Amino acid sequence: MGKDLIQQSFLKKQEAGEKLFIPYIMAGDGGLDILEERIDYLHQCGAAAIELGIPFSDPVADGPTIQDAGLRALNNGTSLGSVLNVLKESSERRSVPIILMTYLNPIFVYGIEKFASDCKQAGVDGVIIPDLPLEEEAIIDKLLYKNSIAFIRLAAMTSTKERILELAKRSEGFLYAVSVTGTTGPRATHEQEVKDYLRMLKQESAVPVLAGFGVSTEVQARELSSYCDGVIVGSKIVDLFHKGQLEEIKGLIQNSVKYEVNS
Repeated sequence: MGKDLIQQSFLKKQEAGEKLFIPYIMAGDGGLDILEERIDYLHQCGAAAIELGIPFSDPVADGPTIQDAGLRALNNGTSLGSVLNVLKESSERRSVPIILMTYLNPIFVYGIEKFASDCKQAGVDGVIIPDLPLEEEAIIDKLLYKNSIAFIRLAAMTSTKERILELAKRSEGFLYAVSVTGTTGPRATHEQEVKDYLRMLKQESAVPVLAGFGVSTEVQARELSSYCDGVIVGSKIVDLFHKGQLEEIKGLIQNSVKYEVNS
């Protein structure tokens, strides 16, 4: 479990000659009673891990699609505690790594120590906290480490080289490379600057590098993956689930892991 499960899952995919694909879904969008079913489906489609968002009233990093999904989840009464309870019930049957994405406020309200402990009990393998700056990580990093949960950092192109290198050094499980400036959501293209940035991170990071934000097609996924270890796709997956287009999700994942190596 924890960091070890992420590493094992990634290695298995890479040894099979695949790039890594992590789909993002919003917990409680469509109801918590279908959460386990969606996790199982994404695993069967070839997901290397699943990023699970916790709905929050002020999601500063999220674009319109994920904001709408968060509002639907909140209207369904979804909370951090209810999500962890559902994950705990299915933890013994689950073999795909779960990466929890939540903002700091829900963790603070829940209780930081209780959060780390309950995440372990629920079988959460990694945590992403997009609004927690490097300078404030001490409030939680040791607790996550104690519970063998990977603390996954986000590295943005707008950061200084020194800061990016520090994030690359600290990140566990994988390094989340933010491939756009702004919030999540589809983008038409990714500039050469992004590809150079991913190549640099790949050279500097001791853990796999995955590109996220703005990845919505299999062509984009394959292109960006050729400069790093894989991609994270959120808004497109959330939208397809909302529309009930399950076959499109399967095709997106399975066609995205095929790639050509760039020199």
